Amino acid sequence: MQRYFVSQKANDATFFIGEEDRHHIVKVMRMQVGDQIICVDPGGKQAVCRISEITNSSVVADVVQWIDESPELPISITIASGLPKGDKLEWIIQKGTELGAHQFLPFSAARSVVKWDEKKAAKKIERWQKIAKEAAEQSHRTILPAIINPMTFKDLLKKSQDFDYKLAAYEEESRQGETSVLSSTLNKMKEGETLLIVFGPEGGLAEEEVQQLKDAGFGLCGLGPRILRTETAPLYSLAAISYHFELLR
Repeated sequence: MQRYFVSQKANDATFFIGEEDRHHIVKVMRMQVGDQIICVDPGGKQAVCRISEITNSSVVADVVQWIDESPELPISITIASGLPKGDKLEWIIQKGTELGAHQFLPFSAARSVVKWDEKKAAKKIERWQKIAKEAAEQSHRTILPAIINPMTFKDLLKKSQDFDYKLAAYEEESRQGETSVLSSTLNKMKEGETLLIVFGPEGGLAEEEVQQLKDAGFGLCGLGPRILRTETAPLYSLAAISYHFELLR
């Protein structure tokens, strides 16, 4: 059953779906009145709905049954990635969404080869948000992850004050055998709390950045004995967090 994130809450148990999603329902999926879909409102509430009307501007869907269970992680994870080369950030956003991330925060790191171009910013962010939306629909999320506008490292440090817990993945910690910081942090966290995890670009975090992160209250964590690529490390972390909160009983 196809899943769609709608921009407004149900009005008298009726959803109105417009724009690209209307086009997808009518032109791509070729659905008709009577077909069923799942609608997710901005608050994360989801419902099985039956299409009752198709107009030139919208698809009208009536709620058949609200769905109570949630597929979301019990804590909110923000992935902060030092701007990587090529389409690696798109990969991180797509797979990170499937694995349960709540936000993505790209930042310009000292060793980022890619430099952020403000002239192309709007199109880039629009594309990233579309990738997150499609991944959220595919993985049956009830939250549409946000893509935060890329920022400087200095602004990232300021932004970090908004989080309950904050970590930075650092390969030198892995080389030295550090294994406890991520686990101990997760053990302390309670449902609804927020965690920011910082990952460097291809060349890793610079020493001065690591020191500034430590000064700002970040814990430095290793991610096992192997050195992971910039696009692999966030996914490893999300998988470990999922195991800790959802599978380790």
